[in-house]
Amino acid sequence: MEIVDHNGPFTVIVDYAHTPDAIAVVLASVRTATSGRIISVVGAGGDRDKDKRPLMGSAAAQHSDLTIVTTDNPRSERPEDIAADVSRHALAQNAAEVEIVVDRREAIQRAVSSARPGDIVLILGKGHETGQDIGTEILPFVDQDVAIDALRSLGWLPI
Repeated sequence: MEIVDHNGPFTVIVDYAHTPDAIAVVLASVRTATSGRIISVVGAGGDRDKDKRPLMGSAAAQHSDLTIVTTDNPRSERPEDIAADVSRHALAQNAAEVEIVVDRREAIQRAVSSARPGDIVLILGKGHETGQDIGTEILPFVDQDVAIDALRSLGWLPI
């Protein structure tokens, strides 16, 4: 779990939680740290256990006020299909707002721009990873850097 340092009135955390249990534990833990909202960004890896995807969405929606379903490492699968699998159970929770933003950069930007004073933005799934597996390529992608860019664009970091 890494807190992204900035000047805003909310907290941004990047975490490697990428299983249903890990997502539930991290979000439940964070819930005790705020009276504000929890905004989670969650996705599932492609070419991996498809049965876990709905459980990941369910865990995120159960413990978040806003769940943004996005891409993680789609590998050879269509990101839209993965997001649909993850969001299916998230939407069934009826306890939270759920959005699908397939582009991970845009999803992180959306989460950060949605934050209000006291909220916690939790970007899940990639943690320490420095690339995103898309097709046969690993493209440079660091959640922390994307969060910093989003914070900077909103004036919460010096330029």
